[in-house]
Amino acid sequence: MISAGQTAPDFTLPRDGGGTVTLSALKPGKVVLYFYPKDDTPGCTLEAQDFNARMADFAAAGTTVIGLSKDSVKSHDKFCKKHGLGIILASDEAGHTCEDYGVWLEKSMYGKTYMGIERTTVLIDGAGQVARVWNKVSVKGHADEVLAAAQAL
Repeated sequence: MISAGQTAPDFTLPRDGGGTVTLSALKPGKVVLYFYPKDDTPGCTLEAQDFNARMADFAAAGTTVIGLSKDSVKSHDKFCKKHGLGIILASDEAGHTCEDYGVWLEKSMYGKTYMGIERTTVLIDGAGQVARVWNKVSVKGHADEVLAAAQAL
């Protein structure tokens, strides 16, 4: 698992709407990189909507928000259209970025184990260093907490 003080692993991934997003290209801006399990599921939808609702505040704090899952770009496009999302959604279908950040883990539900993304948010400063990590995120109120940390950075 990635931790504060480390250099954030760089990536270039396909994104919703076509094109790519490259972490290092966003310097010297700050980045909120939030990893989520699956498009259009209840918790993931709420999290995306909460970050989306605060887009202007994040932009005013010099911060770009990127949601990242293993869903395809096509899935991201449908998700954005259905919920009116304007935040960047990056597709890590191969899972390399999830592995680089240590969020691809064995999970357990109803006594069954499986591999999946642990809901995690990483705040990256303008120099590309990890400033803060939220593990096992509880969605309610999370976007506000992350915004406050980005504003204070």
